[in-house]
Amino acid sequence: MSAIADEHPEELRQVVDGLIAFADKEILPRHAANRDLLEDGRRVYTEDGRMSPPVVELIREVRIAASNAGYYQMCVPEALGGGGLGNEAYFAGWQALVHHCGPQNWLMLYAISHWAFGPSRLLEKVTDRARDEILEPLMSGQKGMCFGLSEPGAGSDASMIKTRAVPDGDGWVIEGRKIWTTNSPIADYCILFAVTDPERAAARKGGISAFLVPTDAPGFEVQRIVKMFGHIGGDEAELRFEGLRVEPWQLVGDLHQGFAMALYGVSLGRIYNSARSVGLGRWSLELALEYAKAREAFGKSISEYQGVTFPLASSAMELHAAHLMGMNATRLLDQGKPAIKELSMTKAYAVEIGVKAVDRAMQTFGAMGFTNEVGLTDAWQALRVINVADGSNEILRRTVIQRLLKGDIDL
Repeated sequence: MSAIADEHPEELRQVVDGLIAFADKEILPRHAANRDLLEDGRRVYTEDGRMSPPVVELIREVRIAASNAGYYQMCVPEALGGGGLGNEAYFAGWQALVHHCGPQNWLMLYAISHWAFGPSRLLEKVTDRARDEILEPLMSGQKGMCFGLSEPGAGSDASMIKTRAVPDGDGWVIEGRKIWTTNSPIADYCILFAVTDPERAAARKGGISAFLVPTDAPGFEVQRIVKMFGHIGGDEAELRFEGLRVEPWQLVGDLHQGFAMALYGVSLGRIYNSARSVGLGRWSLELALEYAKAREAFGKSISEYQGVTFPLASSAMELHAAHLMGMNATRLLDQGKPAIKELSMTKAYAVEIGVKAVDRAMQTFGAMGFTNEVGLTDAWQALRVINVADGSNEILRRTVIQRLLKGDIDL
């Protein structure tokens, strides 16, 4: 029985059901067949911390299979050759996929085109040459990309970026650095944001532009892999640009107007991370419930102890609320409304309660909850990261209160 009075439309439910069937056919079997590779960090990563060629090939296979099935590009605008499904579909698809696969079957992260890893509305304003040369391999899943915005001195306040694109002939030369650029170690292209008019940028009146750059271009360097949580490798990197030449055909959108595009990308990231949080929270809650029913202590099932089950009830209530918040925010966006406050509230709340849900599940499992095979530590690490990604909870609360003080008080 559904707990939602107004569910996703029937057409979207069919898409989600098909996406789950795709995961059962293409993703879970790949993990099962390559478990020894994908669960051994020494084989997942090379000595310099990048993903190893066999792992990169598996990622590419999933992208291509998802593209052939129509799921990879399902939320890409129709003008780019995609399915044209909206923000609600993006939220519903990611939540269902993450909930179904869990954190250990992480190849599912490449089944839908992530806004920073593949095609999205961000590419609507590429030039004809870029569309001809770059868009098709991105849409087919043959190639991947990354999103170069954050810098060592410009994280939450992305308008403070220092990377410069200096005019040179009819093009530009880019100098600067980026950090926390997810997927960049294996990406083929990068949407790179740089200051093109320092005065306008300093006044926060534009002056930032976006360029689509091959990652093997002279002057584009993956300087180091950023490793986290004790792992020996990762998919975050610090980038350095020295004498990186870009031509007019590589400009994305209008000159000096790239920051609005960057903000749109961040908004997509907030939908994605809200969906992941609810999905991982639901996965961990269900895992804990099954364990509580099976585990016995002091002569009876631990599901009979309120100290065990009441925290799980709290997670269920919070996840239900986060799910509804996500549906509401994305529907507002699909109606053409800004939903700035609503999306900020959704992301802040969803990621916080997602972490709580995983932590409570760990407590239910006891020491078993810390083991690699259960997967709760993978979920916790992912959620802890996305409590910061695409706007920390503090930044999001700042946005919410600013909107409230300006009179946006409908709740």
